[in-house]
Amino acid sequence: MVWIQTDCKQETHGSGRQGDLLLRDARGDFSRWAGQVSCVYLDPPFMTGDDFFMRMRVGEKGWATGKNPLVLPAYSDRFASRQDFLNLLRPVVETSKALLKDSGSFFLHLDSRMNVYARLLCDEIFGESNFVNEIIWAYQSGGRSMKRFSRKHDTILFYRKSRAQYFDITAVPLPRNENRSNHMRRAVDENGRPYRSIQSGGKTYIYYDDDPVYPGDVWTDVSHLQQKDPQRTGYDTQKPLALLSRIILCSTQPGELVADLFAGSGTTAAAAAQTDRRFLAADSSPLALSVSRKRLLDTQMTVSAPCGAPGAAMTAEFEPGIAFHDVRLLDYRSPEGCEVTGPDAVDQWSVGFYRDGVFRSQASAARRKQTPALQESLQLPQLRGQPAIFISDVYGNRSVWVQKGE
Repeated sequence: MVWIQTDCKQETHGSGRQGDLLLRDARGDFSRWAGQVSCVYLDPPFMTGDDFFMRMRVGEKGWATGKNPLVLPAYSDRFASRQDFLNLLRPVVETSKALLKDSGSFFLHLDSRMNVYARLLCDEIFGESNFVNEIIWAYQSGGRSMKRFSRKHDTILFYRKSRAQYFDITAVPLPRNENRSNHMRRAVDENGRPYRSIQSGGKTYIYYDDDPVYPGDVWTDVSHLQQKDPQRTGYDTQKPLALLSRIILCSTQPGELVADLFAGSGTTAAAAAQTDRRFLAADSSPLALSVSRKRLLDTQMTVSAPCGAPGAAMTAEFEPGIAFHDVRLLDYRSPEGCEVTGPDAVDQWSVGFYRDGVFRSQASAARRKQTPALQESLQLPQLRGQPAIFISDVYGNRSVWVQKGE
């Protein structure tokens, strides 16, 4: 049986729909989702003047050891001027506002380079009266400077769409910090509840040990991702799940839609899926799409992106069965000019059915730190349709293959 590439613009996973993953510029057309989104989080370029990369592990050995990854360009953070940066940001912020419900919230993640100018822009688009918080995310990772105070925080600008905003701080309680209350007097009330008290200005303030504590606008309890953190995907500027989970939980309810138009490594979508929210994630980088897809393989989603790897070749065995067909991936050859080829070049693959330009996935496998060896055989249910194989290689090339004759 010969497998040939075919045109494909969309893939579906699962019978329902928890989210959409798009290969699309953040300034693209998102009108389909207008007025449906409860939370938009944006983590755009910061105008650092740098280029950022994806460190892609290759093959079983590479995933097991982390050694000799491919260093691939992810995105450029270079702008000729501040105005060029704002010209990128303005239409995305305007789109974000259009996406939001009246009860929705908007979070814009930047640092000291552009947060002042971005706040003026957001004041103009959302209205100054809809500014809610300037959140400081402080962390300890990275180097130290001897020429200035080390820059160890980002800024997250928080706006509401309208006065009808939904916000629930009780959804994001913090563990009580015992060190901060050591100076208080400890006691137990008549009902046996332990508490601490302190007198200030002629008043007594009582804090019960079992009362929840909630975050302020300075977040020091969410750490930056360390080099060996199991969450790490290899995609530069990846944000931790804990950060996005806090943002999502306080601003949305289960089942609501969360959007990220600079999706990057897919943390927003992953956090939304983990907290029982739906997601809309878009990025213009094929590598970002590949990383995000891998993190979301266990969710019900639609991935909208063209497939095609001209010059690539793939061989697979197809063994018909009674309830399931066994599909075994034998070999893959990368497009001409790619350094890595052969089975090691495959990062993810799926089996499913192809119809009318859509690949409907039934089973998937991917290389991960926990499973560095790629599963070579997948089962395809005995259903009506044209059997097909999807492959995403280490370069972010996406291809769909269908059977052709004997």
